Amino acid sequence: MKFFEIVSGLWEESGFAHIIDNFMWDGAKTLIMIILSFALMYLAIAKKFEPLLMLPIAFGMLLANLPLANLASKYTQEALEQLEASGGTKGLIYFLYQGVELGIYPPLIFLGIGAMTDFGPLLSDPKSLLMGAGAQLGIFLTFLGACAIPFFSPQDAGAIAIIG
Repeated sequence: MKFFEIVSGLWEESGFAHIIDNFMWDGAKTLIMIILSFALMYLAIAKKFEPLLMLPIAFGMLLANLPLANLASKYTQEALEQLEASGGTKGLIYFLYQGVELGIYPPLIFLGIGAMTDFGPLLSDPKSLLMGAGAQLGIFLTFLGACAIPFFSPQDAGAIAIIG
């Protein structure tokens, strides 16, 4: 008897019960996003389709769509003050969000991609360096050209240079 009460309570407090209870609209969207996240994980792991990009994206999709977890919402200052007043500790999602808030992840991603770069072809054919240098020069000159036009802010000029 006690076992069934525990299992029933566990089910009622789980996010999956929330999906089924609210399936008509919110539950259906959540379930679709969870299925899509697993599909992207499958493509990244089993089929090797851009695993460096697709696996973190898929895992983030899964975390953001876990029902009742509120992992996508950031901590407000009031919530942090209440947490500290109650003696609680900040969780993993808080620290993961700090990486987003402080802009730590983009440099880490580019550092990792740069560390995996194979310089063998460049060393065997040094004139290919000119193609890479030409691309970088084109980005830099596009940025300077867009900055010279008074209509564009430096942020707009940076976006134009990266895209163009």
